[in-house]
Amino acid sequence: MLEKRNFFINGQWVAPNKPNDYAVINPATEQPCATISLGDKADTDAAVAAAKGALSSWSQRPKQERLALLESLLVEYKKRWSDMAQAISIEMGAPIDLADTAQTGCGYSHIKDFIDAYRSFEAESALGDASNPEIIIKEPIGVCGLITPWNWPMNQVTLKVVPALAVGCTVVLKPSEESPLSAMVFAQMIEAAGFPEGVFNLVNGDGPGVGSQISSHPDIDMISFTGSTRAGALITKAAADTVKRVTLELGGKGANIIFADADESAVKRGVLHCFNNSGQSCNAPTRMLVERSIYDAAVVTAREIAAQVKVASPTLSGRHLGPVVNKLQFDKIQGMIAVGIEEGAKLETGGLGRPEGLEQGYYIKPTLFSGVDNDMRIAREEIFGPVLAMIPFDTEAQAIAIANDSLYGLTHYIQTQDKQRAKRVARQLRSGMVRVNGVDASAAAPFGGYKQSGNGREGGVWGLEDFLETKHVTQWID
Repeated sequence: MLEKRNFFINGQWVAPNKPNDYAVINPATEQPCATISLGDKADTDAAVAAAKGALSSWSQRPKQERLALLESLLVEYKKRWSDMAQAISIEMGAPIDLADTAQTGCGYSHIKDFIDAYRSFEAESALGDASNPEIIIKEPIGVCGLITPWNWPMNQVTLKVVPALAVGCTVVLKPSEESPLSAMVFAQMIEAAGFPEGVFNLVNGDGPGVGSQISSHPDIDMISFTGSTRAGALITKAAADTVKRVTLELGGKGANIIFADADESAVKRGVLHCFNNSGQSCNAPTRMLVERSIYDAAVVTAREIAAQVKVASPTLSGRHLGPVVNKLQFDKIQGMIAVGIEEGAKLETGGLGRPEGLEQGYYIKPTLFSGVDNDMRIAREEIFGPVLAMIPFDTEAQAIAIANDSLYGLTHYIQTQDKQRAKRVARQLRSGMVRVNGVDASAAAPFGGYKQSGNGREGGVWGLEDFLETKHVTQWID
């Protein structure tokens, strides 16, 4: 078992102020795979002090020097690719092929894309004319507290840490206590890349402890959080007394609208996308809205595809689902499947209990419900597991209304061969992202949502701007 109790503070791996061991559980075996320590207020204060002490120098460092360090980080990331994939697979149960490709690969892509975005980013722009020369200056907001989730660990760590460091902020990272190993590998990469002391700091901890301490800390200027809507609301309240900026990437309940003229792969694509990463993605298309004239046929196709989805150990190579992250999630998902049955939805495949032959580990049967009404809990609540709800609709207007009838507004999906309909519907969907006919975004696109899916945008130039303040200066005379 791995012993990973130390934190990375002010360029050094240091012991916690007080021992507070926490067992990281491998969800495939239900056994501890590592021991970390949960930090206390003294650890948080030390990390924030280090970040604050490094801010003045780092924020004024020439752009090209910061870019050079990010390029070194990219090199180190590639060197440690296999270590990162192994860490992610062990800590949160991603099948090793998924961990090695999408999970680890997204971190590498984000670092590269932020380097490209920042290289062409201009922090100063003229305003006014020669008679009254004025300038707009984009400056780093300051010390940033970054709180990341377990479901896509490197996706979220790199989407926060890299743009913050690029523009001149210093950071304190609190990864999820469920997936700390990948973040510690990342910290080792930062160290190997040669970033100055105090620029990047990592303290492990839970939400009520280090998370709350970061959120309310008077010397932190900004919080960037990804996680549940409930936790996001608590963080926003904790940050209010110090009036710090808070950006949030929260939950989702994506609607996948399949019109009668959709391509023949639309239903299959939607089922597999919903179940990807064992359903543990905030942008998963978990509500499949199907035009009534093709609804019955779509249910048959979806049932056939869902029944073919395999569940197996994350140590095995291949395209299959691994376990969900922990017992809490397992029990929640089992409870929501039971709710769907009680509400009267038709269970097409899957259901309660573990898949056959997998009596140990937090494995969930890929589950499909048809005959779902949008007022049912399984259509309204984020389940965060491999559970898909199929809902019929009659008209385009009704499909839009059902999709928008949600607390969330992260990603919606449209399947149609009518180009004008696709644009018309996309404009009316209340979500930060719309995906048409299975075409996903480039890595440099803005990621974020409306309503209770959060605020702010991650990725590309939008991700840089989240960590910047705007300053206006008059009489800017050469």
